[in-house]
Amino acid sequence: MYLRGDHSHHTRFTLLIVSISLANFIAAFDATIVSVANPTISKLFNILPGTVSSILTVYVLVMAGLVLIFGGISDIIGYKRLFLSGFGIFTLGSFFCGFLPVFFNSFEALVASRVIQGIGASMITAIGPAMVAAFLPMEMRGKAMGTIFTFAGLGMALGPTAGGILIQYLSWSWIFYINIPIGIGAILLGLAVIPDLAGVEWRPGFDWVGAVLFFLGLAFLLFTVSTGQTVGWTHPVIIGAMLLAICSLCLFGVCELRSPKPLLELRLFTQRNFFLINALTILMFIDFNGLVYLIPFYLQLVMKFSPYVTGLIFTSFPIALMAGGFCAGNLFNKIGGRYINIIACIPLILGYFLVYYIRIFMDSWYMVACLLLIGIGSGLIWTSASNMVIHSVSKKYQGMISSFISLSRFIPLIIGIPIFNIIFMLGIPDLPLSSGINMEKLASVDVVNLAAGFHWAFGFAFLVSILILVVAFFGYPQVHPDYLPDPQPVSGPERTGE
Repeated sequence: MYLRGDHSHHTRFTLLIVSISLANFIAAFDATIVSVANPTISKLFNILPGTVSSILTVYVLVMAGLVLIFGGISDIIGYKRLFLSGFGIFTLGSFFCGFLPVFFNSFEALVASRVIQGIGASMITAIGPAMVAAFLPMEMRGKAMGTIFTFAGLGMALGPTAGGILIQYLSWSWIFYINIPIGIGAILLGLAVIPDLAGVEWRPGFDWVGAVLFFLGLAFLLFTVSTGQTVGWTHPVIIGAMLLAICSLCLFGVCELRSPKPLLELRLFTQRNFFLINALTILMFIDFNGLVYLIPFYLQLVMKFSPYVTGLIFTSFPIALMAGGFCAGNLFNKIGGRYINIIACIPLILGYFLVYYIRIFMDSWYMVACLLLIGIGSGLIWTSASNMVIHSVSKKYQGMISSFISLSRFIPLIIGIPIFNIIFMLGIPDLPLSSGINMEKLASVDVVNLAAGFHWAFGFAFLVSILILVVAFFGYPQVHPDYLPDPQPVSGPERTGE
């Protein structure tokens, strides 16, 4: 049951949105802020650049692997308890990340602390959309979701810049310490404004087997992605890890179909609109994650821009993503999600088309224009599709679907990069697929051959953007009766949209 009231409740509604937005901001902020600290940490602990990347991969793995679990737990213990506990764990993990590695002079302590931080981040991001649907009136939900995803885009944008400033003027530990006052403020705000509604009574039978299988599947998949880029995709260890990932995830699917209380109700995907809208989101994230991965290489290796200029150019993307999310939030209740998704495909397809036809002699403003168009289109779809998904199924699935919305951001991050990486390598003449890829190896390749590889990858991105338009055209909105102002009982074992 969502909060009801007149204008006297508007302030509380606003503060509730701010509280949820802070969770998405801090999780996205902490995923990107560490990128600028990697060289410093690598030098400080005398470890290889490939090893230091585990700071990010373990964070992403824990968030993706646990988000479905916490989505299910939220329906049992209540949103407020899980949300505040998550912020507490995240804040404590941030302190450990900054303090313990220095105190023990141990990189392993940093990785372990990032695990704690990832647990907290998965708790606070798993239930954001569910809290919007549960506590806010229908007329405010579109704008609320737009605000939440705008904050997430802001976190992505500010992470590298804030990290560089903190490292230069303080120390690398402060990229984690900065989370502490934000976390404490979010906890105090949440205590005041989040409704204290209890969850359902705990019942035996929580799907622990499914949780373990899902986590193992993602772990093997993430290992395949992170290691395959350096040792080569045809290495026996990589092939074995990929097979284990496939087997674990297939067993997870079988387990969910048989479980009386699954972590993810796979039968929902038999509903046409539910399937199409989720497919739309996942395709959009696969496309732009591949782009985010490849364009910095293109700017530095082909167009010969410095890392500093590359960072400035790339800042245009999260800014446009924020703008698109904000616009979608304001338009959702006026024109509907389907029209927003179709309109969003115009700048999206145009942006990928321009990237496909980029040439070595193009200047930086051409790339900025491409990133702005793609960012606006992606932001529109992200906010609109998330709204459509959360309102398409029964309220009893709120926590589950909310966590799946968060998961739909992580899975394309894991699979989008290797897909684009393989296509990119296939497009480079005389570069065998069995070889690994790193900056040093790419720097030795002729610029013309490199450009050919990027041309293949950007062409694939353009084709996916066309597919996104097709899916958007056939994805219609569907509001479950639970979310109507005065839902009426529906006879029979199933209800529309469930």
